[in-house]
Amino acid sequence: SFISLKILNIFFIGNYSQIAPLLIPLFSYASSSPVLSPILGRDTTNFFILEIETHFCRVVFLGTGVWFFWSIVLLSFLGILAAYTTLLLVLGFLLCWEKQRLYLHWYHKILVLIMIPFFSLLLWILLTYWKDRWLTIGLSLQILAPYVHLSSISVMVLLSWPVAFYLIHLEGEARMRRYQITSNERRRNTCCSMLTKLRALQVAVGVPFFFILLCLYVVPFGTYSPCLQEKEKLAPKPNFFGHRGAPMLGPENTIMSFEKAVEYGAHGLESDVQISFDGVPFLMHDYDLRRTTNIKEVLPDAARRHPSLFRWSFLTTLNAGKWFSDAWVKPFFRMKPLSEDDKERARNQRIAKLTDLLAIAQKEKKLVIFDLNAPPSRHPSRLSYIHLVVRVILDSKIEQHLIAWLPGSERRYIKSKAPGFQHVGTFYTLQELADENITRINVDYKRLYYNGLREYKAANISINLYIVNEPWLFSLVWCHSIHSVTTDNIEVLNEMNHPYYFMTPNFYLFLWIFMDILSAVFIVSIFRFHWWRESQSEKIRQGITSYTGKVRGLAPSNLFIPPHCLHEAGLALNISDKN
Repeated sequence: SFISLKILNIFFIGNYSQIAPLLIPLFSYASSSPVLSPILGRDTTNFFILEIETHFCRVVFLGTGVWFFWSIVLLSFLGILAAYTTLLLVLGFLLCWEKQRLYLHWYHKILVLIMIPFFSLLLWILLTYWKDRWLTIGLSLQILAPYVHLSSISVMVLLSWPVAFYLIHLEGEARMRRYQITSNERRRNTCCSMLTKLRALQVAVGVPFFFILLCLYVVPFGTYSPCLQEKEKLAPKPNFFGHRGAPMLGPENTIMSFEKAVEYGAHGLESDVQISFDGVPFLMHDYDLRRTTNIKEVLPDAARRHPSLFRWSFLTTLNAGKWFSDAWVKPFFRMKPLSEDDKERARNQRIAKLTDLLAIAQKEKKLVIFDLNAPPSRHPSRLSYIHLVVRVILDSKIEQHLIAWLPGSERRYIKSKAPGFQHVGTFYTLQELADENITRINVDYKRLYYNGLREYKAANISINLYIVNEPWLFSLVWCHSIHSVTTDNIEVLNEMNHPYYFMTPNFYLFLWIFMDILSAVFIVSIFRFHWWRESQSEKIRQGITSYTGKVRGLAPSNLFIPPHCLHEAGLALNISDKN
């Protein structure tokens, strides 16, 4: 149940999603908190769609040819089942605690027996095959650590009310049992046993509560957040590489998409290059043409064929924009509506050649970085595709320093033919980078979890992280002094003038001390209030006991007590002899 509930809300921009399971209770509280909802609102309500949507939808798309956010529907259904199953388990546990018999319908028994193994299997799959995805949890805690700390203290203050009520109620119960021991020696063993149970319950509830509270009071000594720093030490805003252009503003890998990226201030343009059957480098990410073109209408029998097996004369006839402008499901989860002019422009987009991208980059003086996909084995350019692409780039007359060469094969050949290219590595060691004379790396943003890539920054290696779409993640990258990011969400990130969740150490110190003192005052006041109320109740009980004793010393003819009053007093004091 915990797994499916934690997947149900997904991190907020686009079809890239990532599970953040441990944060749902916190974010549920934060989104309803009048103090924290303005701070955490936009990011946390959508904290959970980073890459699960892409992978799940792509698997379904490959089988059905239909692109839809299936995971949202499936996970919503599983979340409802999980919540219902959890409710059954909690109610069953409480009934067993009170030693009551369970009356479960056989439907419920089957549901519980199926759901528990299913979610256990799901948890095992996530822990086994998605280990690197869990690093996003650590990254989110890095930037949210101060807010998690402060909000957790607020939660403990709220919890102190029922905890104080329960502990002091148990104390009153224990005092009454001790009275029974002195006044009823024949029940001494039973009362002693009950008294021990009451004390054990007090310890079981009180010790964890105060231990967690103490840890929260001192946890800032071990808290690390890169966004806790002085304002003058904050690095410049990272540059942007438009991932396939600006795919939330125009069809990916088209001229419109790249021009939109330039319009919103992209420092560089990222793409994917494939080679047509007649040797023309063109821009396409997928390994078939179904998702981003109208090939199913033009040539349905060849829709699943690899794009590199078509000639350019055919590829240039396909429409590469109607899927984006006319789709009844938006390509990205939180994509803004297009204007009518942009819709019309998108409908007329065609597959772009590499030379089209180079022309835009040369005109706007933008860097170009691309993944170069090897053609299939039976392709004519299978063994010479790198030489072919280099020749096309050099023939385009683009300034060589504008090319950020990412492919790792045949670097010596590249350096000899195009010495001006900027070579980009992946997650190489510093020694490998030095041997290859590489000063820029392009790595997954989750690598930021390991020491913030400090050794690379110390060696003056320029770092580009992909794919960074969310403002919270971009804020973390900014605080880590990363040089650039590859993003789909350039429109939103470009509007950010300051990282979210940024806080100076002195301000955090003030909030920490203030929250500790304020919460301690509230918690002590709550406990004192419950203690006072219990004392008042005890005085009332003692008064009734004293009054009942006096009544017992009088003759029945001298005083008449209504039977229902004496019965109620006897029940309150557990008195069986009402004469």
